[in-house]
Amino acid sequence: MLERTRPAVTSEALIGLVRSYNPGSDGDLIARAWAFGEEMHAGQFRRSGEPYFTHPVAVAAILAEMQMDDATIVTALLHDTIEDTRASFATVEAQFGRDIASLVDGVTKLTNLQLSSTETKQAENFRKLFMATSRDLRVTLVKLADRLHNMRTIKSMKPEKQAQKARETMDIYAPLAGRMGMQWMREELEDLAFRVLNPAARESIMRRFLTLQKETGDVVEKITADMEAELEKAGIAAEVYGRAKKPYSIWRKMQEKEQGFSRLSDIYGFRVITDNEEACYCALGAIHRRWRAVPGRFKDYISQPKSNGYRSIHTTVSGRDGKRVEVQIRTHAMHEVAETGVAAHWSYRDGERVENPFAVDPQRWIATLTSQLDAGHDHDEFLDMVKLEMYTDQVFCFTPKGDVIKLPRGATPIDFAYAVHTKVGHACVGAKVDGLRVPLWTRLKNGQSVDIVTAEGQTPQSTWIEIAVTGRAKAAIRRRLREEDRERFIKLGRELARVAFENVGKKATDKALRTAARALALEDTDELLERLGSAELTSREVVRAIYPELVDAGRGEEIEAGRAVVGLSSGSHYARAPCCQPVPGERIVGITSRGRGVIVHAIDCEVLARYEDHMDRWVDLHWQEGTHPAANAVTLDLAITNDAGVLGRICTLIGEQSANISHLEFIDRKPDYYRLLMDVDLRDVEHLHRVMTALEADTNVAFIERHRDPARAATTGET
Repeated sequence: MLERTRPAVTSEALIGLVRSYNPGSDGDLIARAWAFGEEMHAGQFRRSGEPYFTHPVAVAAILAEMQMDDATIVTALLHDTIEDTRASFATVEAQFGRDIASLVDGVTKLTNLQLSSTETKQAENFRKLFMATSRDLRVTLVKLADRLHNMRTIKSMKPEKQAQKARETMDIYAPLAGRMGMQWMREELEDLAFRVLNPAARESIMRRFLTLQKETGDVVEKITADMEAELEKAGIAAEVYGRAKKPYSIWRKMQEKEQGFSRLSDIYGFRVITDNEEACYCALGAIHRRWRAVPGRFKDYISQPKSNGYRSIHTTVSGRDGKRVEVQIRTHAMHEVAETGVAAHWSYRDGERVENPFAVDPQRWIATLTSQLDAGHDHDEFLDMVKLEMYTDQVFCFTPKGDVIKLPRGATPIDFAYAVHTKVGHACVGAKVDGLRVPLWTRLKNGQSVDIVTAEGQTPQSTWIEIAVTGRAKAAIRRRLREEDRERFIKLGRELARVAFENVGKKATDKALRTAARALALEDTDELLERLGSAELTSREVVRAIYPELVDAGRGEEIEAGRAVVGLSSGSHYARAPCCQPVPGERIVGITSRGRGVIVHAIDCEVLARYEDHMDRWVDLHWQEGTHPAANAVTLDLAITNDAGVLGRICTLIGEQSANISHLEFIDRKPDYYRLLMDVDLRDVEHLHRVMTALEADTNVAFIERHRDPARAATTGET
């Protein structure tokens, strides 16, 4: 057994950090979680060579700096135990209670979502994230802290893996942190990802900053002193903080404005923190009296707060030497929410859990977001909604009655109409802005009054999808247009499916179509046919969902059996455990066995519980990436109808999937059906899924599942 190396932060230091803001913290609970996590991760190391447990400790420290509650800190210490160690949900629940076990399980599931930063999968990524978030927001907070520490230590990873994680961070996690109001975390995640994705650009900006400082001195310090003096003269008690903006933020502005660094003016930001709301507006007046305000750069998020609780006054002024500087003015309570966002719900002050009047209740925030992100019928609509919610600033327009409508920047009267009500949007024929008739493609501005002109019998036009900006409007337009053409598309889709299935020698039966719909994550057969008829799906995609072997081209060179498993010591040999029959693509672990080498088990195999007291026999393994030969037997348990020729057709169907039946055993014979166990030789878990999907789609298969038998381990003498 390898000797443990303790993390740089001790359990006592972590407990002390938590008690500094929460004296009532359960130090014993945190200490027990520390000991449990350290024991579970013993012998595991990060790519940097550090003991793996240093990572959960660092995540817990990040959350402690955010002043999170005990349950969140403990979840951070345990967040990888269910995923990467022998610990189970039941084990964690028994020692730490169901609430903490559920949080740890939530982080595990969030980690296993297989998020991708490719555009085609973006919508599904966000949908999964918000589904996971909906139960307890602390799950997402732990995951964000987990990603932040991984990005801080990303240099130990391979370059291609660094690029993948950085892109995923830039596309998914950074905007999610921003949407939750944690702007500091968003900025750090963006900058860490920027360092990986475009190091030359970042270094260039850093060099220009150094040159600018040499030429002008410390501008931030000078402007801070000027503002402090001006506020003191006006009798306003306030604290002023200044800083240069992050390299990625500057780079983004350069790209958006198509300007070079030398022409970019507002690269400095300042915060004025006051004691109360009235002082915020007094400070604004003092700053505008002293410096000239830049037109169009004023936003009052105190009177019109953001949905994540953010409140602040934003203004940009021409400061010292004519340099533009951005100023944010807010109270201390507002600043707390601005720094930690939705996480402020769990904050402490003076050692007591307090309710920040500006903090958004997490459940209400999630409910509001979920209702705003009503998914409609397809992933593109959902992606539109999410991106607009997470990436854009807002404009505030008024109805004729004076009600405020929030819209993303660049929104049109069509977006406004659908924001009022879907029926108003459908019936829209025109719009008046500040009393003047305008085209529907007009971009709305802050403070404008918008009056929508409607007409009975009007229906949305297909061109509106290009004019609309908000996901809500686009989704409503698409749904209405689809409803009008739905019957025609379903009829056309059914004919296309019939032809496509016949081309591969199959029939487009109702069961086959239902199976294809389920495989494509669609609601039902009608939706499948509708999408097929409207060209949102191709007939090839539908057939491939059930019979990929009949559609896909040939595969690459196969991996030799001796190289299939990675992690074995030199000269060792392995055997697949007969109890769980792991296949490539599944997470695995090895157990050393006298005379039989290493027995490879699936990570969720029940038999592994027998070895919890023999950790010296555990071997960390994984499958070699690539194409494996169809030589991994998996037992399928299925029931088929007792009709002439059915078994022969089932065998033919398996052969069409490039799989071979190596053994067959009847375990029950009835007048109307047969129950049998069938060993099928497969390549990997994807091949298994394809075979089972093809069998499930057959009308003569009443039941099918993968068969696993823990008793087989004992009969082979493994233990």
